Formats: sequence, structure tokens, C-alpha cells
Amino acid sequence: MKIRVSAVQYKLQNIKSFEEFAKQCEHYIRNAEEYGAEFVLFPEFFTTQLLSMGDGQNPLTINELPGFTEQYRDLFRTFAVQTGMHIIGGTHVMRKEDKLYNVAHLFYPDGRVEEQAKLHITPTEVQEWGMDKGESFRIFDTDKGKIAILTCYDIEFPEIVRMAKAQGADVIFCPSCTDDRHGFHRVRYTCHARAIENQVYVVVTGTVGSLTNVDFMRANFGQAAVITPNDIPFPPKGLMAEGELNDDMIITADLDLSLLYEVRERGSVTTWRDRRTDLYPDWNSTVEG
Repeated sequence: MKIRVSAVQYKLQNIKSFEEFAKQCEHYIRNAEEYGAEFVLFPEFFTTQLLSMGDGQNPLTINELPGFTEQYRDLFRTFAVQTGMHIIGGTHVMRKEDKLYNVAHLFYPDGRVEEQAKLHITPTEVQEWGMDKGESFRIFDTDKGKIAILTCYDIEFPEIVRMAKAQGADVIFCPSCTDDRHGFHRVRYTCHARAIENQVYVVVTGTVGSLTNVDFMRANFGQAAVITPNDIPFPPKGLMAEGELNDDMIITADLDLSLLYEVRERGSVTTWRDRRTDLYPDWNSTVEG
């Protein structure tokens, strides 16, 4: 089975209305639709663009972003239903029981909306924005197989991707937002590591551009990539596709799931099968238990 995926290098720029935000999002959606994408990935924190509607005298803050939740969800639900695509709508900040969470959204073509809160929170998110960590992790069933959504910092923790693979996920979608080269490469390198360790695909993307009047979103350093295990059936360097660094664009690639099953059984290395579960936890047993 093959899955065609697109990943958006979303350009953050100041806007004056929700309609401007919607129009920019629609541009990427229509572009992915023209390429025949079945899954589209937007980056982490891309809805912070809505905060740029504030001015120097009355800047909008992260605490006001949850007020756009209904509009955001309605917009992307409509996109998914109209196009028949699965849309990983990046992340959006939500308030639940007076706490802020960084929540990834999966919009299904039938109108369903599912959520995955970010599980590992960076010091900046805690100290500057008062974010709380998500309390549960799940796998999403789609008509193209099982996927997981792990946001930015989440991908830097190998245990959670082991759990995702143990529960049957073949594709990990990683919406990201990094402001400099150090953060970008932490995420990028660990995406490659997770793909090799678990013999899965990882689709990652990040924000580009700048919001000149939104604190902690003034700088962005991003690039989309479709990452594979490093073995003969896949492209050299385990890289199926990548965007131009810090450009406003989308990338598209086909993921052949049969190649994953092949290398897990007969690859040059069989990293998932060769785990030393006599020395460290067997996540298959943990999940089944």
C-alpha cells in the first residue's frame, strides 16, 4: 500500500484578520490537493499567526489563542471534508480546566476531529507560556493504516516512538516549530534516529518566516522532510524528500508501506526484530499488557 503525503513549510507573516489566515491555509490545501495528497501535515504553533492581528498598543498573547479554537477547527474540518484528505492541522493552543495545552489535530475526511496533546514540553513553553504536558498517547486508525502524531520535542524521546511502533504505527507525523539551527537539527537528527530504530517513516515539517509582534515567534528556522529507514529499498541518506530551507513551499512524496514490512523481515539490518528485550523493556509486551 502506498500513501501520498504532503508537508507544508508554513510561512508565518503578520495578518490583519482570520480571513487572511484562512486564505493562506487554503492555498496550501489546494496545492496539496492538486498533487493528489492523501495526508497533509502543517507545522506546530502555526496558528500563532492569529496573534499577529494585535498591534503594538494592544498585542495579543498566548492566553488569547484558545479563543480561536472553534474557528480553526471549523475551517480545517471543512478542508478535510471538501478535499477528502486527512489533514494533520499542525498544533493549536487550547485551554482545558484553566490549563494551556499544545494540541495536534487530525481532521478526517468524514468530518471527525481527533486530538493529541504534546507530551514533552520545552522549558520555554513552560516558563514563558505556562504550557502543561499532555497526559495520554494514542495511535490513530485511518483507511491507510495506523499513524502517530508526535510534536517537535516529543520526537527527541525514543521511548514514545517505540510505543507507537509497538501499537502498529507505520508513519509518524511530526509537526515542529524551531527558532534556530540548534533546535532544528535536534528535531531533524532525532527524526532520522527514530526512523532507523523503529523502521518507520517520519514526516516532519516546521514554520518559516517571522511574526514581528508576537513574542517568541519572531524567528523561525524550518524545513519539511520525508524520512525513511536507511536501507537499500529506500533513497540514500534515508531521505525521500525535503524542502528548501526556510522557503514558503510544500513537499510531496509517496510512502510505500510494503517496503517497511520487507526491511523488517529481510533488511540489511532488522533493528526492530533484533531488540534485546532480555536487557531492556519490550514495548510489545508493555502495550499488550
